[in-house]
Amino acid sequence: MENSAIRIALIGDYDPQVTAHQAIPVALGLVAEHLNRNVQFEWLPTEQIHADTPLERFDGFWCVPASPYKSEAGALRAIRFAREQQRPFLGTCGGFQHAVLEFSRNVLGWEDAEHGETSPESERAVLTPLTCSLVEAVDSIHLVLGSLIAKAYETSQIREGYRCRFGVNPLFERELLNDRLQAVGHDSSGDLRAIELKDHRFFVATLFQPERAALKGQMPPLVRAFVEACAESR
Repeated sequence: MENSAIRIALIGDYDPQVTAHQAIPVALGLVAEHLNRNVQFEWLPTEQIHADTPLERFDGFWCVPASPYKSEAGALRAIRFAREQQRPFLGTCGGFQHAVLEFSRNVLGWEDAEHGETSPESERAVLTPLTCSLVEAVDSIHLVLGSLIAKAYETSQIREGYRCRFGVNPLFERELLNDRLQAVGHDSSGDLRAIELKDHRFFVATLFQPERAALKGQMPPLVRAFVEACAESR
């Protein structure tokens, strides 16, 4: 990879059947063309992310949909690196869920925090089935003014699509969302759909999949903002 390239790691287990996985390279290509920048991405299979994986060679990290991942630990390790090293981070769908899980364990110290998809019996399942499954659903989302995501979209009301069955467990939502982890997007029912870390240059996670717009030829504003943050952080 040449020095002038923006290097992005895609945390997840690539599957050509997954719509989001088809969309992500297209989205990054549209952004690269728009910004006139060389954007290079590399899929990082979660089972291959270990203590000695050279994560520092990436300018940004995108934790992608289609969980459960083959290695939850691998995904969490990469998310933690992005959070602690101030590398721009975008999490969509499964990436949102695992950003919440990583924060629960490593910032709040909830060592027993689990994902309800893989550990449904856990007493501290911070992610649980949504009351209404969002598989192939489209809904409006209200964004908090001044948030990174609202700045990216340049509006406070958006419509986005989902393929998702799990979200933040309401039992833990108030404790999770403190000064550092902030709720920045809610759907038409008032349910949490986007979060940001306050003390980070760019750490945004959404339950919806903004990358899907790329399959219709539209550049996703949030992906553009993420790539711009990667370029600035180099």
